[in-house]
Amino acid sequence: MPILFSRREMIVGSTAFCSVAGFGALGAVRSARAEPVHLIATTGRARLLGDGRPETPIWGYGGVTPGPVIRATQGDELRVRLENRLNVPTTLHWHGIRLDNAMDGVAHLTQQPVAPGASFDYRFRVPDAGTFWYHPHVHGSAEQVERGLAGALIVDEAAPVDVDRDVVLIVKDWRIDEDGQVHEDSLGNLHDAAHAGRLGNVLTFNGEHFERIEARAGERLRLRFVSAANSRIMRFDIEGHDAWLVALDGQPVNPVLIGGEGVVIAPSQRADLIVDLTGTPGSRAAIREVSDEPFAAAELVYDGEERRALREAPPEPLPGNPVPLPEGTPSQELDLVMTGGAMRPLADAIYRDEELDGRTLALQHGMVWAFNGVAGMPEAPLFVARRGAEVAIRMVNDTMWPHAMHLHGHHFVETARNGGAPQPGLRDTVLLNRNEDVTIAFIADNPGRWMLHCHMLEHQHSGMETWFEVGE
Repeated sequence: MPILFSRREMIVGSTAFCSVAGFGALGAVRSARAEPVHLIATTGRARLLGDGRPETPIWGYGGVTPGPVIRATQGDELRVRLENRLNVPTTLHWHGIRLDNAMDGVAHLTQQPVAPGASFDYRFRVPDAGTFWYHPHVHGSAEQVERGLAGALIVDEAAPVDVDRDVVLIVKDWRIDEDGQVHEDSLGNLHDAAHAGRLGNVLTFNGEHFERIEARAGERLRLRFVSAANSRIMRFDIEGHDAWLVALDGQPVNPVLIGGEGVVIAPSQRADLIVDLTGTPGSRAAIREVSDEPFAAAELVYDGEERRALREAPPEPLPGNPVPLPEGTPSQELDLVMTGGAMRPLADAIYRDEELDGRTLALQHGMVWAFNGVAGMPEAPLFVARRGAEVAIRMVNDTMWPHAMHLHGHHFVETARNGGAPQPGLRDTVLLNRNEDVTIAFIADNPGRWMLHCHMLEHQHSGMETWFEVGE
């Protein structure tokens, strides 16, 4: 098996050249009112290791990974037909979209799973401009995402943003064996679930082992990073270039230079960067993964054209979205305490209304984590809120591992963080490091039954999931 993310692996396997212009090498479809977008979940093959290396059997939309970029304009109605040609049930979850509950794509909570050979029509409006994505949300979606089922949903602002090009970069790590196959023996591995989750040994951008992005000196690019990783926390910078972070999880933030430390992207998160291409014609600049020993994961490749005049001013803030903001006076406050995992294993927890010891939970039910002493999806909601109520949740990570907590159907703000100052902006996912606690607040304005879970997918499916209800 290749060494995890080694510089040599990245260079030796980087013979594939992928040209990105506009929205990139990814196939793209713009939503249309007359005909729905048709996504077919099926098997396929991908050159995850580059040309001259074995192809990898994958699952993908249209048999490719990632699936097509779906583009819409803020306020549009989106219609998508999912056809399932796999041999397992699946759904589509529209990650980060504040949509009607019935369209959220959570099996057994908002819809029945789509059986093999069946189809399902999703129809909803997109209220917010930004970078979002779609993926399965069934029991077993960790395997489905690992095998390649993911794609980007881009909602354009009503008025064009001042950039020359808009580039989507779906980043994902894969666990691949020596024959170029997804390492199947480790799918569902309880050891992974009790630790950091499933971590891969090959990193791809847009399904390519080493992606080269066309660049022209003087351009201003919007780079939309989307993490489709099962569990890996990544950090990226752009060699020799300043980059402004302008959005997180699809929601605008005041532009800030990311500096040499790069931008952290937890599983399922998105980060929009605006970059001025200050390099010289014919040069190259690495997009580096810098969470550990830095290595080139992709690169900007400048053409030979003369430099265009650079913009003198930094980017303007993106227009805000119509998300209701909490005012700091929650009508409901609660704690969500995370326990379990390796090095602090569960002594016991409630599972399906029965109190069980940690050994039984792990060996008989695959449960190694708990929220407030409950492992797995409970019958009763974590809380019930009236529509329009302000809710505050203090999340306490009493484990030895980080967790990326994702809230469905809403966006929240951080109001407190014991590891430092609350992070700014609205988000749908928050990263908690070990022994850290973070308080989030949001307006529960979207009626229905919504999930709250860890988006380290192996953690979710081994205990870290719950739900709440918002009344009409």
